Amino acid sequence: MQNAITQDHAAFLRGEHDFQADISILASSDLVGTILETVMLATNMRFAAVARVTADRWVACRTVDEVNFGLAEGDEIGIESTFCQSVRETSNKVLFNDSATDDLYRGHPIAAKFGIVSYASIPIHRSDGSFFGTLCAIDTEPRDVKQPRAVSMLEMFANIIGRSLETEERLETQERLVEQERELTRIQEEFVAVLGHDLRNPVAALDAGFRHLDKEPLTDKARKLFPLMRSSLRRMNDLIDNIMLHAKARLGGGIRISATPDAPLTSAVTQIVEEIRVAFPEQEISLELSFDQPVSCDAPRVAQAISNLLSNAVRHGTPGAPIQVQGLIGEGELEIRVRNQGEAIPEKLRQGLFHPFERGDQALGEGLGLGLFIASSIAIAHNGEIDVECDSGTTTFIFRVPMLISAA
Repeated sequence: MQNAITQDHAAFLRGEHDFQADISILASSDLVGTILETVMLATNMRFAAVARVTADRWVACRTVDEVNFGLAEGDEIGIESTFCQSVRETSNKVLFNDSATDDLYRGHPIAAKFGIVSYASIPIHRSDGSFFGTLCAIDTEPRDVKQPRAVSMLEMFANIIGRSLETEERLETQERLVEQERELTRIQEEFVAVLGHDLRNPVAALDAGFRHLDKEPLTDKARKLFPLMRSSLRRMNDLIDNIMLHAKARLGGGIRISATPDAPLTSAVTQIVEEIRVAFPEQEISLELSFDQPVSCDAPRVAQAISNLLSNAVRHGTPGAPIQVQGLIGEGELEIRVRNQGEAIPEKLRQGLFHPFERGDQALGEGLGLGLFIASSIAIAHNGEIDVECDSGTTTFIFRVPMLISAA
């Protein structure tokens, strides 16, 4: 049966077959394999296949061949050399037990050409009624395939294959969509990372310019505008830091820390508070740190978390009300509290407060909703957490991590 092959198994193995998707679905299906084996056992046929049949092509999608017809997945024979052309045109099955004695197919040229003695071809339709192909069983010896039980079984199996096709195709489509979404997400994250990196240079240049201007004589109007400009620059820098860390975390599987023994946590947190005081000179911020033991942590990352909590307090707290930053060691853990006055956070918002891109009702268009998520992620990377308490007009974010005493 190989002399009329148009495309073959090798084309399928190379991934170049015209019906690559259809063949792949059926060739990899355990269900279809079991069905073909069952057909052979129940009918005593020694060849069974599922074929994709169109107006002008017959392509084997899955075969079990004990007769050595030489047909494997992707092999094709001329449609005019098959009974499946009639099955497609009429949607009627073709069945005969013995081509030598069958009233309709006695002496049929196709049977004679390929030595087919017993044959069954059942149409396979999708659930929408469209024709897909055939379920075939063939032997070179007489077999009783026209018995009612065998016919019912073959029709049931053809129906199952038709339904399974759509299931497999939907799964394949869904997997492709998921993969495309992953690739798009990866590209977006890489873009954000590059964007954040490229923004650092102009922001650093602005910061250097502000430091230089701060030493120069300025008009009264310039002195009023200067703190506002420094505040905006501070927010830009916070956004870039959060974007960069979020992108790195997503691309690298999470935020990574580098803990050092006896980390300079007091100086790192103090510097952050001083920077925010400069950026928001109208805001009173008190600082009280009591780290009376050496601390093992990633001090720059912890300071970034506290910076995000402080920025959140400045934006959402009551204007002019003091903000308190307190740090201490006790009960086997490091604890830093950031407390501000203002409206309590609604319960419905607390559930997603530490999720990325979540923003409060009073965000006023500022920020991306990454600050609290980054702060929480830094705490988690230290095997800790961030809690929030709202009581009598006071909101307190509590950064907690287990206390790891550095070796003396």
